[in-house]
Amino acid sequence: MTLLVGCETHLGGGTTNRIEQPTVGQQLIDLQKAKAAGAISDTEYQAQKAKLLNSK
Repeated sequence: MTLLVGCETHLGGGTTNRIEQPTVGQQLIDLQKAKAAGAISDTEYQAQKAKLLNSK
């Protein structure tokens, strides 16, 4: 009789770390949140929004 204690088998797998760029929509939402929180002014919001929309 064979007793295996504490043995683990890992086949394949592993982790893959990918850095994904946020979508334009998510960036617009983040900008709106920053404006609402007072982190950026309306002028900065409008400038960044225009930059995002014109870059795509």
